[in-house]
Amino acid sequence: MTRDDSTGSGGLGFEPEDLDGHTMDELGDYLDAGRTPADPSIDASPGCRIALDALERLRRLGPALLDQDTAAEPQADESWVRSIINGIARDARAGRRIPLSVAEPDDDLGITEGAVRGLIRSAGDAVPGVLIGRCRLDGDVTIPGAPIRIDVEASVPYGLPIVRLTQRLRTEIGDRLRTHAELNIAGIDIVVHDVRDLPKGGGDER
Repeated sequence: MTRDDSTGSGGLGFEPEDLDGHTMDELGDYLDAGRTPADPSIDASPGCRIALDALERLRRLGPALLDQDTAAEPQADESWVRSIINGIARDARAGRRIPLSVAEPDDDLGITEGAVRGLIRSAGDAVPGVLIGRCRLDGDVTIPGAPIRIDVEASVPYGLPIVRLTQRLRTEIGDRLRTHAELNIAGIDIVVHDVRDLPKGGGDER
């Protein structure tokens, strides 16, 4: 599988065409304005909708997360908040087309790789305080039945058992993919790349 890990404009790992001409800053401003007035060029863009949903999940944990990250000592590697934003930008790309089974031979249905990455990222909603920074589909998703491995990087809150959190996240990812995509999942690999303090109100047990 070919991976595009390039860093485009502003180090966000994407070019404006991936978001139909918009940037992550513009999408952030659109959320700040409550998505009003409505912008059809954003609302009608699949890539923008994926990015907006992911940004909303990031913001749901509260501004204290961003303050916490800004106040941290400089690190050689990019901050975990930046890595999550990078992942959002990459996930917004449509990527490869994944075929779906059809009843009639002349029918042609499929789901984009970007949509599947959006499903994977949304699984973090079900696990308190977990944020998904990057996810990849390893394998040829264009061939029905080909084995696919899901690689996920996550940030988790301090004070909660990591094994339990990752097991729950793995279950949530698997359930969503079985429901919405026809993939032969050979494995779901989760790497915890950050353990952080959890802001108040950001991760109540659900």
